Amino acid sequence: MTRYIALLRGINVNGITIAMSDLADTFRELGYTDVKTVLASGNVIFSIDSPLINKVDAAALKARIEAALTARFEYEAWIVLVDAESLDRIVRSYPFDADRDGWHPYVMFSSDPGHLSELAGHAKELDATDERIELGHGVLYWEVRKAVGIKSAFSKKSAKLKYRDTTTTRNLHTLHKLLEVTPG
Repeated sequence: MTRYIALLRGINVNGITIAMSDLADTFRELGYTDVKTVLASGNVIFSIDSPLINKVDAAALKARIEAALTARFEYEAWIVLVDAESLDRIVRSYPFDADRDGWHPYVMFSSDPGHLSELAGHAKELDATDERIELGHGVLYWEVRKAVGIKSAFSKKSAKLKYRDTTTTRNLHTLHKLLEVTPG
């Protein structure tokens, strides 16, 4: 069994409302087991009975899930798919102080590594008293002062339309919750 986490982008905001029970049912209907949703922001943990899945298979799995979500919920679904082992490594590698008072710890995921590299290129332009970013293995780590939040320079850059269908950001605390309910 391989455990995966599907990170959906853009649900339960901007008019796309999906009940977590319906979301979980969609994954069960696809034949996945041990399906759990965490928070209402589109985090689905599931198992698939398959030997190690290579990148081609993972791409097909991602496309299959996106197609099912699009068909059922009538919106253009985009997900980032990460296996549980990789998520654990990503969380443990967070390069900043995750408990820094007055700051948010985030991890940006992408299905297009080129977009992460492009966004990481803005690191030197950022005011370190407000936010910092650092490229990780397959992710971009970001910390931002709570007082600045979505008004930050990086937030504005990463919100551009060109990144919308390939990236999604999660608070590090959310990722810890995902790992807590992910056996193994």
